[in-house]
Amino acid sequence: MPLTPAPDTIDAIRTASRELVRQLGFMGGKFAGTDLPPSAVHALVEIESGGVTARDLTERLHLEKSSISRMLRKLVESGEVIEQPGEDGRVKVLGLSEAGRQRVHAIHAFAAAQVSDALDRLTPGQAERMREGLSLYAGALGAEALPPTAQIRVITGYQTGLIARITQMHALYYARSAGFGQEFEAGVAGGLAEFCTRLHRPVNAIWTAVQGQEIVGSIAIDGEDLGENVAHLRWFILDDHVRGTGAGRRLLSAALDFVDHKGFAEVHLWTFSGLNAARHLYEGHGFELAEERPGMQWGKEILEQRFVRRRA
Repeated sequence: MPLTPAPDTIDAIRTASRELVRQLGFMGGKFAGTDLPPSAVHALVEIESGGVTARDLTERLHLEKSSISRMLRKLVESGEVIEQPGEDGRVKVLGLSEAGRQRVHAIHAFAAAQVSDALDRLTPGQAERMREGLSLYAGALGAEALPPTAQIRVITGYQTGLIARITQMHALYYARSAGFGQEFEAGVAGGLAEFCTRLHRPVNAIWTAVQGQEIVGSIAIDGEDLGENVAHLRWFILDDHVRGTGAGRRLLSAALDFVDHKGFAEVHLWTFSGLNAARHLYEGHGFELAEERPGMQWGKEILEQRFVRRRA
């Protein structure tokens, strides 16, 4: 049986929650540095993840269908959101225009600066306790809406079976989307296994998204292989059924927070042309396309792309 919280604990959490609402701008004025209402800001951030429909927004933002329709109509009229036919032609999939991507990039920059300013006033230990506490509180608030097995947690560090599971997710996804085969799978497994022998070094880290007892996503920062104070973002992958849930943004944010905390001048990542949802996510977090070149390293010609995020 769960323990009944003490009244002073409840009061303290309610007081902190009200202060958060005021400080973040939910009571009026500019929210996230924009002239948009909070619901529209959250909608744009959700749409950035790719493959989102109006129905998805209704479920994720806990708003009525009519409210979502009105909000989307305004965002489409402003030229920030575009609607495209889905696979069956009946459901429209939402996307960001160039103006929308610029708007979301500004939202992320404002929010990151807001969080960074607050963290600068805390010790590293306090910052970690705050991160953990907010994550636990947000998860507990949403536990009634989602079954416990559906909750996705982001965990730092090595876990048993991590190498095999991350390799499997890469192999399945890239076999389907790019036609990569055995050579690619072996390369992922070998590179990841070698990297895990270096996780004890403070410039290297790995994060996994876990749903129930299953690893459903991953990302890593290799702070050594590129040298010259440049971090390498590697093994960023999500299982198909958790795409669009925000897990990718959480993993990427955790990795970039680590990069900033360690003081790297730049962070680089390699991908290839055609992964539009991933590209939107990268650009929304400050990455810029720095290089393109044809490549054949995995047995099929692709247009490789290198993205760079520089320290502000």
